[in-house]
Amino acid sequence: MQYPVAESDAGVRIDKVVARSAGIGRARVVDLFVGGAIFIIDADGRRRKARKGDRAEAGTVIVVDVDAAALEPAAVADPDVLLHVVFERGDLVIIDKAAGVPSAPIASGERGTIANGLRARYPEMAGIGFSSREPGLCHRLDTDTSGLLLAARTQEVFDAIVAGMKDGLLDKRYLLVCELAEGAVLEDTGTIELPLAGHPSDGRRVLACRDAVQAERMGARPALTSYRVLRRSGRRALVEASASKAFRHQIRAHFSALGAPLVGDRLYGTATELARHALHASRLSWSGDGAVPAFEVDSALPPELAALID
Repeated sequence: MQYPVAESDAGVRIDKVVARSAGIGRARVVDLFVGGAIFIIDADGRRRKARKGDRAEAGTVIVVDVDAAALEPAAVADPDVLLHVVFERGDLVIIDKAAGVPSAPIASGERGTIANGLRARYPEMAGIGFSSREPGLCHRLDTDTSGLLLAARTQEVFDAIVAGMKDGLLDKRYLLVCELAEGAVLEDTGTIELPLAGHPSDGRRVLACRDAVQAERMGARPALTSYRVLRRSGRRALVEASASKAFRHQIRAHFSALGAPLVGDRLYGTATELARHALHASRLSWSGDGAVPAFEVDSALPPELAALID
């Protein structure tokens, strides 16, 4: 597949141009770069392999050297997926996702994810969203994160919600249980403002950059997490965190950087008796605008997480 670079895309990072032009998720774009499937043809017709940090140049052509069907597998309808719908109206639905259930499929034909269930129950969501494998989903949760997921039933509502999230208008709150390392301090309230970048040696993780030089070198994105401690028990704490523009693994990486990783988080902390990490998306709130009326939905802390602090 070939994508000529327009003047409006000159200077934009190539991974962003590919994601938008091909209609695929950024995580999949990273896989394509790692697999050496993206090339650039310059104005003289010369072809070279692209790097993720390259900037697009007008007059060049970006080539994605894979079959279009392999780029982004569409979510197939799966009526066997149990959807715990906690809020539903004509323009959107909110699902309370259980831990262990993926938000969307990765492989072609994969079933059992929230996206598969949405595709079956709300067929109008097909074609809405960031890609065909995420029908209607305005955001995602890690597989082992439980809690509230928002999905739009019309393209207009999807566009309005996504734009509002970029402006911080969707109030997203989380409950978590963390465990302080020896010598670590967690204030009663605070903010964590550490830019996030892909981890240089482990593609499963992100890296919280502690200084501007590292952030610039890693191409990190600004990330802000606010929090307040609700309860303490020994070295453990129950915390409410807010991150309206949360990036992949943001809360997990931020609290690990403080020396207070989430209980059960095998990537950013240590393994425990808990079969999941202790993170729950507990609130979604929208004050309302001309496109999407207001809503406010809460989800209680699951018993297995409450038991960690009780």
